Amino acid sequence: MRSPAAAHSVARIANVVLFNAAPEDILQFGHGQGFDAKKAAQFLSLKKSDIGRISAVSETSVRYDNHIPEQVRVRLEETAATINLVAKQFDGDATKTASWFKARNPLLGDVSPRVMIRLGRLERLRLFIIQAMTDDSDALVKKR
Repeated sequence: MRSPAAAHSVARIANVVLFNAAPEDILQFGHGQGFDAKKAAQFLSLKKSDIGRISAVSETSVRYDNHIPEQVRVRLEETAATINLVAKQFDGDATKTASWFKARNPLLGDVSPRVMIRLGRLERLRLFIIQAMTDDSDALVKKR
């Protein structure tokens, strides 16, 4: 049986997930046919080898034109949505958002969020971000 505090925390996480199903496009990566996969990859300085690994396609198959492999597009759209979650915490500041993704984080085992993405741990990172957004401790970002 869950404690009232645990139940409240689960409800807050569910609320964040439910209403972020169609995330804001704060950094203008686009959605659907207008999604700019290359822009999302460049934002985190991901190489084609990184994209291939996290998308389970060969590096030589990674491309950003009209023939982009579906797995690449889907994985980069998920990555862009995660980037936008963080950008929202920084009031849309792309520089601060990029810095957060590149800085080592002790709450993530002293690795950077970018490295977690490169290692295929996007889902774990996304859950960490959502939890931080719902916590009163403000683990993701310390506001001024």
